[in-house]
Amino acid sequence: MRLRVSLVPLLIAGLVAGVFISSPAQAQLTVEITGQSGKRLPVAIADFAGERIIAQALTSVIRADLDRSGLFRLVDAGATIDETTPPPFGDLKSREADAVAGGSVGMAGDGRYETRVRLYDVPKQVALGAQAYAHTGTQLRTTAHRISDFIYEKLTGEPGLFSTRIAYVVKSTGRYELQIADADGNNPQSALASREPIISPTWSPDGGKLAYVSFEAKKPVVYVHDLVSGRRHVVANFKGSNSAPSWSPDGKQLAVVLTKDGNSQIYLVNVDGSGVRRLASSPGIDTEPRFSADGAHIYFTSDRGGSPQIYRLPAAGGTAERITFDGSYNVTPRPSPDGKSLAYIARNNGRFQLSLMDLATKQIQVLTDSAKDESPSFAPNGRMILYATEVGGRGVLAAVSADGRVKQRLSVHAADVREPTWAPLRK
Repeated sequence: MRLRVSLVPLLIAGLVAGVFISSPAQAQLTVEITGQSGKRLPVAIADFAGERIIAQALTSVIRADLDRSGLFRLVDAGATIDETTPPPFGDLKSREADAVAGGSVGMAGDGRYETRVRLYDVPKQVALGAQAYAHTGTQLRTTAHRISDFIYEKLTGEPGLFSTRIAYVVKSTGRYELQIADADGNNPQSALASREPIISPTWSPDGGKLAYVSFEAKKPVVYVHDLVSGRRHVVANFKGSNSAPSWSPDGKQLAVVLTKDGNSQIYLVNVDGSGVRRLASSPGIDTEPRFSADGAHIYFTSDRGGSPQIYRLPAAGGTAERITFDGSYNVTPRPSPDGKSLAYIARNNGRFQLSLMDLATKQIQVLTDSAKDESPSFAPNGRMILYATEVGGRGVLAAVSADGRVKQRLSVHAADVREPTWAPLRK
């Protein structure tokens, strides 16, 4: 039955068939902005005072971060502005800037750098806040991302995303790599390399671990990988297939899909691999579980009604309720961090597109105009959704805002990239 093949899980067939194109190890993602928000806040990021090359490197990252968000329109500050002297408000107002950030970078006594920044409201001519950061030269980009987060949160009231990370899978010739990079695609690092496919990576709630499925044992096995120590352990290696891990919000359990008792069904298992218990039973295929942000429910894909649709059941077990009714193919549910909406992949006129449902009103918005979307992953503040798609026969990562207005594309030159997952905010 064609339906059942496409659901166990949805991406295994493509990986085994070798849909990836060869890519250099640890190749850096490049970001292309293809859309903007309708109304953007005009912000000036002044050149920081201090050693010119260091200061320019810092401010260029901050400007790129804010520009990439699609929420800000960058305005030329016209001059270097440090954190100690009030900026030229009249000139900035004539440049139509609503806010301005300035600061300085200097050497600290221990050989480290100290970077200071202050943000101002231009029309009100008042400071909105200030921060100081101690860092090494190699932490310059990280510091710039933290400054961008500070500016973003002060101006929007929401946590910034620039210091977060993403994970994804790249394949070079005969080699799969699970890579981790900054949210802007820089600083890629390989967490795992294998000659066998790696799929379904997902971050632990504390951002310190990744659960994923590896085919190193010539079958799908679920692992949990500690990113600090580099050690990993098997969570599920039962008879048949072990796939689709999803972390509980408290980080103590995983929902997994096992075929040890027949069809693909959803089980709960402790992170150490103990305490396996079946969550539900159905005559069809249940797959792609995902916990709601409050841990009360698990969303999943099932063909129990005759076509692949999205369902929800209590995390403690119970009766499943159907969530999607429009169309004959709706898969890969991803509830938003605030619990108000659900991202998923819907088939529309033969095109597989990222869609968003308002769970209260059941209104649905198609967010993309592509045809082969898969693997959506919400940003931790819910503003953006990262996903994989295909452009020119090559897998790329893309991101779209929850309102569909801001669009980005992240790709590796001459490489195929899949299976993105966005890390939580760093504690």
